Amino acid sequence: MRRLDGLLHGAHQGLMPGPGTEFGDSRVYVPGEDDIRRMDWAVTARTTVPHVRDLIADRELETWVLADLSPSMDFGTAQMEKRDLVVAAVGAIGFLTARIGNRFGAYVLHDEHIHRMPARGGRPALYGLLHSLMDAPRGRTVADAPDLAEGIELLASARRRHGLRVIISDFLDPEPTLDPDVELSWERPIRRLAARHQVLAVEVIDPRELELPPVGLVSLTDPETGRSREVRLTPKIRRAYAEAAAAQRATNQMVLRRCGVAHLVLRTDRDWVFDVAQFVLRQRRMAHLAHRPSRSGATR
Repeated sequence: MRRLDGLLHGAHQGLMPGPGTEFGDSRVYVPGEDDIRRMDWAVTARTTVPHVRDLIADRELETWVLADLSPSMDFGTAQMEKRDLVVAAVGAIGFLTARIGNRFGAYVLHDEHIHRMPARGGRPALYGLLHSLMDAPRGRTVADAPDLAEGIELLASARRRHGLRVIISDFLDPEPTLDPDVELSWERPIRRLAARHQVLAVEVIDPRELELPPVGLVSLTDPETGRSREVRLTPKIRRAYAEAAAAQRATNQMVLRRCGVAHLVLRTDRDWVFDVAQFVLRQRRMAHLAHRPSRSGATR
């Protein structure tokens, strides 16, 4: 918390288009900088000097997280399991957005249900949410279990105020494809979600999902279906696996960029606090550059 504190401080975007909806103080009109549509005619008539009325942006932020605790997240070969990284990411987002008036809620993909934890304010509610995620049993192989696309659909269909939506998963599609022209199962729901909210996709990766070690004959099990198969890890198979894994991750990155979604990658063999801090700093830097006036006076 001490390392992350302060990285997301600042004003939130208002719920209505424009700088805000609440009237603030009046000040003298500055030609070429102020919008004449915000002219305060009552003060202008009383003082005979042009004045404009400042608007105050809304400060409350409602954040909803979709946490993937499906059986594929009960895997890890480095410093932690992927499900531990999911809980860490939920905690980081919760502490970064915890301010007076802000609320934080979650949907959890676990077994045959999508559990809903209502949005509440305050750190005690966040601590309760984190304890619930940590105490959740390991995922079971369940027939017709809800997938990531269904969870995103539920997140997008809820008619709530505009805010921040975070999806934390390994983004492993049940029907993987390496063709960039083929739509992934979760692509359409996430595009629909991004049309109304600011969306952050947190992709959780274990190094063994990117490359296989030279250990000879191994028994591989699909945690989602329970199917097993013995495979001899020859150099050719390991090379083909690494190429397919890299292509699959590149496809995820391209699809998320195409949907206009911010993308954060967390790995079980890296310092996740450092990765979150670097990501937030990059986002703040990009936002600052996007709103910096150019030489001609227009905003970039």
